[in-house]
Amino acid sequence: MIKEPRLTLFDLAICLSDAADLVSPALVNHHKQVAYIASVIGAEMGLDDEQRKDLVLAGALHDMGALSLNERLESMIFDTREINDHAEVGYTLLRMFRPLRRIADIVRRHHCCWNQGEGDTSNGKPVPVESHIIHLADRIAILIDTDKEILGQADEIKRTISDKRGSMFHPEALDGFMAAAEKEYFWLDSVSTTAYRILRRKVRMKTLTLNISQLHDLARFFSRIIDFRSKFTATHSAGVAATAAALARFAGFSKRECEYMRIAGFLHDLGKLAVPKEILEKPGKLDKSEFDRVRSHTYYTYRILDTLEDFDTINTWGAFHHERLNAKGYPFHHRGDVLSLGSRIMAVSDIFTAVSEDRPYRPGMPADQVSSVLKTMASSDSIDPFVVSLLEEHRAEINEARRKVQIESQKMYRDVIEMPTPISEKTLSHDSI
Repeated sequence: MIKEPRLTLFDLAICLSDAADLVSPALVNHHKQVAYIASVIGAEMGLDDEQRKDLVLAGALHDMGALSLNERLESMIFDTREINDHAEVGYTLLRMFRPLRRIADIVRRHHCCWNQGEGDTSNGKPVPVESHIIHLADRIAILIDTDKEILGQADEIKRTISDKRGSMFHPEALDGFMAAAEKEYFWLDSVSTTAYRILRRKVRMKTLTLNISQLHDLARFFSRIIDFRSKFTATHSAGVAATAAALARFAGFSKRECEYMRIAGFLHDLGKLAVPKEILEKPGKLDKSEFDRVRSHTYYTYRILDTLEDFDTINTWGAFHHERLNAKGYPFHHRGDVLSLGSRIMAVSDIFTAVSEDRPYRPGMPADQVSSVLKTMASSDSIDPFVVSLLEEHRAEINEARRKVQIESQKMYRDVIEMPTPISEKTLSHDSI
């Protein structure tokens, strides 16, 4: 019996921020660093506990909308004047998951400059003070050189930040920073690899027990962050989830187990956050380094989900989708005798969905070619012949379920990523409210 997972919003935010920061060595720990710095500034300003919790969550997730490596690296330029569409995308994604909705507006405005008080509003609406704190914390983190001793950098960072008082930065937030910056612990904590432990103690968040519906919403939220990084993957996790749930039903899984299989499908490619969008969209053949980067994604899916309490079954079903019965899969090279039926179903679901989709290097395969691929892999002891036979037997129903959810996901992708103007709350689908 699969028990209902328990987690805190803090653990969820750290899980996502760790995944997003894997895309480049230059970004490692950036989200956690911003969350820590913002929380200390908020404390110096006298913000209450709820505001400080929001600062931690917003800091940990502030760049969720930056879907490409270039966007992330551009945002790491201290005085960038680029239009930051990623803040709008981050706002829209966060709005889709109810427990994180309250921080969405903080993320949306986190690149607003103070501009002598004009930054108190944006498009006629108030800018939360928390947004200005995240903006300041983000810029401070960018100035820190992790290759140098931190205390020796403090004075120069303070001078650089102070020069932007009133123009770039909120005066009260800057005063909070300057007060914290006089204390050595602040700088040492800010570069500590255990900053998340410090944050956990500072900001205690309630543990949530997620029922099936809430877990489904969480998994869809994750999958959109994963898939919306590229038009070629925009519907992939939704298609795998629908296929896996249908195959599980035909394999005799209970209704509850089928829903957990759907959730595992939404999460199976979480580790692809570590793969730059530029690789995902490359039209030609990947070189060895790029291919190795792509192959690493299942490892990261497993390790990221392994940090979440009670996600063991979901993790093994989802993360082992590139393992093969003959032990020639990756990243663990498990043999068939240790691969559960759920993991075998996910492997077939992933292949079926992937080869049916358009990719930058090829169009989606026709049905007869899809069948040929699956049967060849089954005959070579790569994937489970029983699962393949189920798919062939119920192909029409399974394919229609996959096609339906992928059409819905494609529409959502266009609304969120290809929108010509900032998205309104009316644009959000009913299932996200």
